[in-house]
Amino acid sequence: MGYEKKKILCLILFLVIFPVLVNYIPAISNYLEVMIFAGIFCLVTIGLSLLMGYAGQISLGHAAFLGIGAYSSGILTTKFGLSPWLGILAGVALSSAIAVVVGIPSLKLKGHYLAMATLGFGEIVFIVFNEEVDLTGGPSGFADIPYLHIGSFEFTSELTYYILVWSVVLIGLFFALNLIHSRVGRAWKAIHGNELAAEAMGVPTSKYKLKIFVLSSIYASIAGSLYTHYICFLNPSSFDLFWSIKFVMMVIVGGMNSVWGAIIGTVLLTYLGNEWLTAFKHFDVLVYGFILLLITMFLPGGIVSLPEILKSKRTITR
Repeated sequence: MGYEKKKILCLILFLVIFPVLVNYIPAISNYLEVMIFAGIFCLVTIGLSLLMGYAGQISLGHAAFLGIGAYSSGILTTKFGLSPWLGILAGVALSSAIAVVVGIPSLKLKGHYLAMATLGFGEIVFIVFNEEVDLTGGPSGFADIPYLHIGSFEFTSELTYYILVWSVVLIGLFFALNLIHSRVGRAWKAIHGNELAAEAMGVPTSKYKLKIFVLSSIYASIAGSLYTHYICFLNPSSFDLFWSIKFVMMVIVGGMNSVWGAIIGTVLLTYLGNEWLTAFKHFDVLVYGFILLLITMFLPGGIVSLPEILKSKRTITR
């Protein structure tokens, strides 16, 4: 864990320096807002990385859990007057319960069958968001969602929300890294390697698969609540199939077998989508596809594997 701690310290140092750079370089003055969205999405992909990269389970419906967290918190605070923090907890509880109900039958499936089951779940949730107009506002959505606050202090500025979001990300990252190196993490790796062999060695695979599915849904639900209390507006378009695929793509591009890879891929693709690919407009999907093709062909381990590949090539040339 010593090497992991160094990487966490480097990340913290970058996060501290970044707002200062943004403040002094006008050309990137809007990058702080993009970094907030990147942090929110990192929570989703950290959970997805644990599910896919470590436990070997595929999900094409994680935008649904993002939406469940967002709508739970948004509806409870706007229409029922609850505290946003209680809304976040309610979203986590609802996402966990739904993950159990969906996960018990779905996780018996494998490969593309599991992918199709989670895709179907995501589409059902998306339809509910669209059709339950009285509750969700339907396609038009609803606004006037309150900001997160502690006492009289509200997280209204970009800097304060940046600090909040990335503090939560660091907590989630630290928890995930400790989990990976624990007995539970080793069980997930065994399931990913060979589920039958893991079962033969006494690992209760069904229980561990359900646990990681629920945990990844919690990460996504918290991300959804942070999202809704930042933009203070919700409509279903932010939680459709495209976003589920995009989250999977972030994990693959960064490196499926590494939580750090998920963070790198998420930050990179968030900036691509919000800043660097805006000139392509509706053709940005083609660019995403091209990036994914290049990664799968030349960097199957994702961007995070690049230093190791370069190091091995230097060793060969010597």
